[in-house]
Amino acid sequence: MSKKNKQIEVSGISVTVFNKNKDDYISLTDIARYRDSERSDYILQNWLRNRSTIEFVGLWEKFNNADFNSIEFDGIKNMAGSNNFKGI
Repeated sequence: MSKKNKQIEVSGISVTVFNKNKDDYISLTDIARYRDSERSDYILQNWLRNRSTIEFVGLWEKFNNADFNSIEFDGIKNMAGSNNFKGI
C-alpha cells in the first residue's frame, strides 16, 4: 500500500493530492481554505449538510463500496437539508 502526498497548484493555491493504492484523493480542506482561510471547517460543514453533496456521496459509495448500507443511508439522505440535520 503506497501512500504519497504531492502538491498541485489550482487557481493560485496549493492543494494536496494523496495517493493510496494507485488512487488519487484531493484535500477538500485545502480547497475550502481558498474560500475562507480562517474558517475552512465551516465551509466543509456547510458543504456536508447540502442535499446534493449527500446524494453524490451516496452514489459514490454505491459504486465503490461493496459493503455500503444503502438502507441506512436513505435515512441520512432523507434528513439532508432539514434544519436539524448535522451532516455526515
